[in-house]
Amino acid sequence: MRSLWTAASGMISQQSNVDTISNNLANVNTVGYKRESAQFKSLLYQTIQEQSYDNTGEPKPYGIQVGLGVRTAAIASQYTQGSINDTGNDFDLAILGKGFFMVQTPTGEVAYTRNGSFQLSAGPEGFMLATSDGYPVLDVNGEAIVLSDEMAASEIIINDAGELLYKSEIGMMPTGMQIGLVQFNNPAGLHKLGNSLLRQTEASGIARPEAFDDSLEKSSIRQGALEASNVQAVDEIVNLIVAQRAYEMNSKIITATDEMLQQANNLR
Repeated sequence: MRSLWTAASGMISQQSNVDTISNNLANVNTVGYKRESAQFKSLLYQTIQEQSYDNTGEPKPYGIQVGLGVRTAAIASQYTQGSINDTGNDFDLAILGKGFFMVQTPTGEVAYTRNGSFQLSAGPEGFMLATSDGYPVLDVNGEAIVLSDEMAASEIIINDAGELLYKSEIGMMPTGMQIGLVQFNNPAGLHKLGNSLLRQTEASGIARPEAFDDSLEKSSIRQGALEASNVQAVDEIVNLIVAQRAYEMNSKIITATDEMLQQANNLR
């Protein structure tokens, strides 16, 4: 009976939906997290009759096809702007716009993130701007941002363009460093690495540096703030209820089909 396998595919797909909603709720307080949504598409259709007829023998404008279920087509991230929360930490940075920070992983690969919870990491050449995992934050030229030991961290100002300025006795002095931001034609195609890091893929397109691409709408950086997750807990709870009910209805179909098979087996 087709209904057994059709309902089973529905339960499997709704389980993926619940898993996705669970991940959204788990990351409701993750800085820079973008909510994900499960998307579905129907499976093959079985043609029972190519052309159907009414009781007078006249052909109907449609045939008879039975669907064979559903499967998960994609789990897509929604890159909408999250709310900006002030933290008071000088090296917490929030992006307003479509940009991504660039960081360098231990393997030398460049990864991308919206999580601007940065700090200064001590090194032999000075203090380096880094993520909470110690990965260097890169400038517009793809180089690590290193501050001289002679600079007081409390006197570093980061303007909206990401330029690092030093507040000295004679005024604001440029340091010659600027935090690099990039954009992607299809950010939903980025590969998730974990730890709020993303990797460029063929689907996402190549990274487009905002500093050198005049066709892009420039993002701005706010110092002393972080971008919150764009997950709306109330919406996710509603989606969870809907997914749970869909899972329950598919399980009832399996129960009903089992009872029908049992009745057929008991025919004498």
